[in-house]
Amino acid sequence: MLNEEKIRELVATHGVAVNEGRPVKQLIEDGELPRLSGCTVLEGKVSDSVFGDQLRTSSGKAIRLMFRNNRISTHDVNRGAIPFKDQVLALNHDHMHQLVKPVLGSSQFEVDGLSPTSTVIPAENLKLLMVENVLRLYMAESSTSTSLYQHWLVAKEEGLSTMSYAGHQLDLAALEPNGQLPYLMDTPSTKEAVDHTIDPSYLIQNGVCTVGQYAQIRNASLMAFGIVTQYLAQKSMVLVDTKTEHGINTEGQIVSADELYTMDSSRFWRMDEKGAPLTRDGKPVSFSKEFARGMVKEAGQQFSSEQSSEIAVRYIQGLQHLTGDSFEPDLRPRDQRIIESVNLVLDSLL
Repeated sequence: MLNEEKIRELVATHGVAVNEGRPVKQLIEDGELPRLSGCTVLEGKVSDSVFGDQLRTSSGKAIRLMFRNNRISTHDVNRGAIPFKDQVLALNHDHMHQLVKPVLGSSQFEVDGLSPTSTVIPAENLKLLMVENVLRLYMAESSTSTSLYQHWLVAKEEGLSTMSYAGHQLDLAALEPNGQLPYLMDTPSTKEAVDHTIDPSYLIQNGVCTVGQYAQIRNASLMAFGIVTQYLAQKSMVLVDTKTEHGINTEGQIVSADELYTMDSSRFWRMDEKGAPLTRDGKPVSFSKEFARGMVKEAGQQFSSEQSSEIAVRYIQGLQHLTGDSFEPDLRPRDQRIIESVNLVLDSLL
């Protein structure tokens, strides 16, 4: 396991270099990935996707290539690049994906020799269900507009004694910042440029999904939450909340899409020997993107190099604690890593 000194040395030595490299769209335009020429490229907040008519497996399944990048987004704003973030989250996702795949299903293809640190994820191009499935066990203090905490603050300011949140009727007096909720809550949000927490009935009434589809997503997600909770208990940690995305594959099955139980999509808190959240300066000791959100002081802020390095250290520490494995980075130039991995994937699947 890398100690803090070694992690800081790694970030200081290689942090600038690992943030260098062309976006996948540019690599395609530059002719570095000829088999992706003419494909559609969707550039997202923290990952890019490539798909097209020519990208089909030998059995006819449509392929979507997902490319994790080092960008960090908070409050729906890109704040800059974090060294090693792409590799850390890819390893984080891969580890958790193995735990919950039997319950949530998977869109990913297995490719021999493809390491998670390549940050290229080959998956079936699903028919996505346009909802983020959010489960909450604690009312974590959060600055995001969709959070239960922010809705609770507004309700208190309005002098209310109860509030409705994603279809749940809650007693304001029974809630406290960073306190455990009465039960594990499903609190879906829209999947849009700016997300909004909604009542599940909205999804059915607006044709986002059927009653049966939402029931399957909810029930499978609750079971997966329990699996991850049991796993984390062995590491004196608790899963505070998480969000997952889902889609329909060619067999008509609902399976997970995109990342699972990463420090960007979830909050993990350290627990003390009594089973209560461990605190530092009155706040839970957390492995999540909330640490970065707390650095944002103004709307359009971009993280400084010092802030980016500090966030990188926290991500690597969190990964090692979650997986129990030492972080072993891939130090190939990013362009080389992407090109070689894409060719490996296409040679295997096409």
